[in-house]
Parts: sequence; C-alpha cells; structure tokens
Amino acid sequence: MKLKDYLRLGWDQLQRRKVVTALCTVGIAIGSASIMVALGFGESIQHYSQKQMSFYLKTDEITIVDQNSDPSSPSKVTTSKLDLIRTFPHVKSVASFQNLGQFSFTVDDGKESYLDLKATELSTLEDFDAKFQQGGASDQINNIVLGYGATLGVLDIKTQEVRNKLMQQNPSNEQAETYRQMGAIPYPLYQKQISLKSNNNQEQPGNPSGTNTIQPNEVTVRVIGVLKKPDGLPESMLQGNKTAYVSPETGLKILQAQNKSSTNRHVQYSEVRVKVDSSMNVKQVDEMIKKLQLATQTNLYQEDRMKGEFAIVRLLLTGVGLFVLFVASISIVVAMTMSTHQRRRQIGIMKVLGANLKQIRNMFIVESSLLGMLGGFVGILLSYWVIWGINLIIIQFGSNRGDPVEILFISLWILPVGMFFAIMTGVLSGLYPAVKASRTDALTAIKRE
Repeated sequence: MKLKDYLRLGWDQLQRRKVVTALCTVGIAIGSASIMVALGFGESIQHYSQKQMSFYLKTDEITIVDQNSDPSSPSKVTTSKLDLIRTFPHVKSVASFQNLGQFSFTVDDGKESYLDLKATELSTLEDFDAKFQQGGASDQINNIVLGYGATLGVLDIKTQEVRNKLMQQNPSNEQAETYRQMGAIPYPLYQKQISLKSNNNQEQPGNPSGTNTIQPNEVTVRVIGVLKKPDGLPESMLQGNKTAYVSPETGLKILQAQNKSSTNRHVQYSEVRVKVDSSMNVKQVDEMIKKLQLATQTNLYQEDRMKGEFAIVRLLLTGVGLFVLFVASISIVVAMTMSTHQRRRQIGIMKVLGANLKQIRNMFIVESSLLGMLGGFVGILLSYWVIWGINLIIIQFGSNRGDPVEILFISLWILPVGMFFAIMTGVLSGLYPAVKASRTDALTAIKRE
C-alpha cells in the first residue's frame, strides 16, 4: 500500500465517524491552542514588558556618572570621550546634561513661575523618548524647550498674592484643593518670550555677611517647543516636575549672565545618558564605556528579574496546555480502541486478502495522525480567536484608550510547534490501538461477525 492509500482509507474512516472525529478534534484543538496561546502570551508579555521597561525604567539606556567631587579639577567625562562613545556600535544617541539651577521666569504679559533649567543637546530630546506637543528642537542660541510641568501654575503676581492670602486665612481641604487645581492649569507659552532670573544669587567674594550680593542679569529666551504630558504621572507630580532645556551655548550664556561661568574652562556634566538600540546590547556598550575609565549605571537587573518571572509563567501555561493534550490523547486512545473493536471484521477480511501486520498498524497510525493534524489546524484558528478576543478586551477596557495597540500576538514560529504537539498527540495515541488491531486474529474476527 502507498501513502496515498493510507491517507484515503484514514480520511474515509474519519468521515464515517463524524461525532467521534469531532469530539477528538475539539480535544486536540483545545490542547494545541492552549500551548500556542501560552507561548504567544509569554512572548507577547515579555515583549510588551521590555517596551514598557525601556520607557519607564530606561533599560535601553546607560547613565554615565561623573564621580569627580572636586569641581576645580578636570572631569573624567570629556567632550572627546562623548564623541568617541557616539561612534560605538549599537549607540543611537548620546546626550549630556548640565544642571543650571532653578530660575524664576516672567512672561511678556507679566505672569510668573519657576523652572529647573538644564543644558543639553536639544536635538537629542526625541531620541530619549521625549515627544513634542508643540514646536520642535533647535540648537540655536536663546531658545528654550519647556517640559509639560513648566507650563502649569503660571500666574500673575496679584493672583498669587490673593491665593496665598486665602490659603493663610482658611487653610481647609477645600482651599487646598482649589490651590492645587489652579496650579494644574496649563498656560500657553509656545512662541512666547520669557525672562529668566536665577533664584540662587551668589555672594561677592570676601563678603561672608551676604549684605552685598551680585545682582544677576536677566536673560530673555524664546519658547520653541513644549513637551507632551508624560504618561502615567499623576497631576501632583507634574506640578513639581518643572524642567526646561536649553542648548549648551545658551546655557553658557546664562551662566555668564549669572556670574557663574567656570573660569577653568572645564565643563562639569551632571549626567550623561547613552541610548542603545536594544536592551540586549546594553551590556556590550556598557563594557566599552567602562574601558574609558567612566562610571556607569544601568537597570538591566530589573529586566533580568522580569525575564525570570515571565519564564515561570510561560512554563506554567505550557504545562496547562500539555495536560489538556494528555486528556485529549486519552479520548483518542478510547475512540481508536473502540474503532478497532467495531472494525474487527474489516481487519479480518484485510488479513485474509493478504494485508500484513505492518500495513494494519500503519493504517491506524495514519488515521490517528490525520486526526491530530485536523485538531492542529482547528487549534491554530482557535488560538488566533482567543488572542483576538483578549486584545479586543484590552483595547476596550484598557487604561491606554488613546493608543489601541495589540499587546498579544502569536509569532509564526509558534504555529509549527503547536502543530507538532497536535500530530504527536495523535500518533502516540494511535500506537496502542494500532498494535491491538494488528494482533487481531482474522478467522476469529470473521466468525464472530
């Protein structure tokens, strides 16, 4: 007998026993779908968690810390080293940050507030997951980019005085809530000119009493961009996160205006961040940076810990799928054994006509393999339906309603794995009935019928 003869006989038997075939197919489909959903669930959640950790924990970033405690001595973090790091493989961007301090600012219409100013390469802001709500980046001098929190609570002096007076007279929870709500209102600052003035005036050298201080000059800058509101941060944190960014050239000009420019020409970076193309390459880039005698920090340990936890979840879900397949295999053994008993006359006639033991065994194994393959195909469809349903629920009731992205998916490599388990379940389940069928005595089977 040829393979096509076995396939024709097996498919004919499956069509004759429609109810048994349907029940066994459903059992195998549920088991194989459970394995495919488990593998897809584990891979999807790991991919999603890596994406979220890269955004919130910055696992794809390396922070270079300047451990030099003496500001008068040269820093280990130099411009030449940063240029060299930019040429490293897998490095997407390098941004240096210099804290300029806290500044109060006045808008051209008289309203006031404050901000924490940092000097950095403005063109790298978007490389480090910052998104612009208005405008964009430009490294031209006398430009500033405001964080979303810096646009909150911009009030005129009279409004501030009345608010503070009411708060002192009646410090109730209701007044505190009103105070907080007023501080959470964004003010349109895009394309406006603001005047910056440092909140930390320096004393004149040699005058410890502090009676005579250097009055810093105001610096006027134009707001060329406003960043979007960060995801996941409560309003209370946004009101205190009043960060703004200027270019290094503008930062130097501001320091000179505040009489704080460094006389030794050494730039002291408060922080340097390196963006890597993938968290998997962070360790390699980190080792290369350490060879430059620089101290680094990463959050890779958080990702490693999460990978271990998701591996356990994936194993548990895969175990559930294997158990379902085991239950399905029992049903196939019972169905095929019953089929052997019901087809004793057919087996006996085939033996009388010259069919050998191997052909009888192969016929039953091919039949059970077809049953497993059929269950595998149905399992693939079922797994996609399950994933689609879960994604629909997540999009409908998830917290990120404005970003309807499918979180769960099934990779192509998972499909042959699920099909393999389904077919193997059918083959292994058909071994015992096949052996039993091949041992059937032909004359006895014919006489009983």
